[in-house]
Amino acid sequence: MISIEQLQPIILPPPISGWPPAIGWWLLALLVIIVLAGWRYLSSVKTQPQRPLNHDPLRDSALQQLQTLPKPHGGEQVGPWLQQLNQLLKRICATRYPEHASHTLSGREWLAFLDSRCPAAGLTRWMILVQGAYQPDCRLDDKSIAQLQQAIDTWIRKHV
Repeated sequence: MISIEQLQPIILPPPISGWPPAIGWWLLALLVIIVLAGWRYLSSVKTQPQRPLNHDPLRDSALQQLQTLPKPHGGEQVGPWLQQLNQLLKRICATRYPEHASHTLSGREWLAFLDSRCPAAGLTRWMILVQGAYQPDCRLDDKSIAQLQQAIDTWIRKHV
C-alpha cells in the first residue's frame, strides 16, 4: 500500500484570467452572428424579383395599351387605329401635363407639343397621325404602320 507521504503534491494549472479569452470568444460569437445575418439578408434579396430602376406604372400601362391596340394590316383603313393612338397620347399628356391643356391641341400644334417632349420620336413627320382619322379612305402599308408604332413606342419609353 502507498502511504500519504509517498504521494506527489497536487499540481494545479496556472490561473487563467477570465477576460482576454472571454472577449475573444464574445467577438467570435458576434462575428458568426453578423456573417449569418448577412448571408440571410443576401439570400432574401436574391429571391425577390428585381424591378427596373426606371419603373413607372404610367409608362408600363401606356406601353401595354399600345401593344394591345389592334393594328390594321394588308391595306386596311387606318383611321380608327390612328384615332386610338391619338387618344392614348392625349391621355398620357393629360396625366403628365395637366397644366398645358394638351387635350385642346390639334394638327401641327399637337405634333409639335409631342416632339417638344421627346424629339427622338420624330412625331412631327407623321402628319398622318392627326389627319388620317378624318380622311375617308386612309390606308398605310405595313412598313409605315410598324414605323409609326415604333415612333410612338419610342415617345412613350423616352418621355413618360
